[in-house]
Amino acid sequence: MPDDLDDEAAGFRATGPGPDAWRTALNRFVAVIPHTRELGLEVVSVTPPNVTMRLPWRDELLGDTTRGLVHGGVLTMLLDTVCGSAVLCSLPAPEVCPTLDLRVDHYRPALARLPIMARARVLRVTESIVFTEGILWQEPERPIARGTGNFVRLGSRNTPPGFGEALFSGVDDHAG
Repeated sequence: MPDDLDDEAAGFRATGPGPDAWRTALNRFVAVIPHTRELGLEVVSVTPPNVTMRLPWRDELLGDTTRGLVHGGVLTMLLDTVCGSAVLCSLPAPEVCPTLDLRVDHYRPALARLPIMARARVLRVTESIVFTEGILWQEPERPIARGTGNFVRLGSRNTPPGFGEALFSGVDDHAG
């Protein structure tokens, strides 16, 4: 993923909780989503506006049992989740931002019995849309899929009361 983008120019402001607090909060976030909880998705690292996740191998991920390949829907779910998580930690305050558009380019099949790593970063933040990109891999330097996602900002008015507080309840690192 390109690292030549200037985070400030993209609209990202490094304020708020630090990386450890965000990792704990995003692990809490994926634990309340039934399918990500059941699949054991975990947040490995957060350096806003970047998020890395790991999906451990499970037999339920198979789409092609004969060839031992992961179902494409699993890859789409993983890109959507990692990109959406990057959005959460890139805003001045957590707000609900549903997926507006997600494009997935599949480069090669994901293989059975290997975990899938996912990394996403926020490219640009505007008043109404957050633009992201993500990549999936099982072996370093061999991407299996890439995605670009756009998320609509609903703002604090349309975010449930207590949303941000629920993410960080019991998390001590709020200093950033």
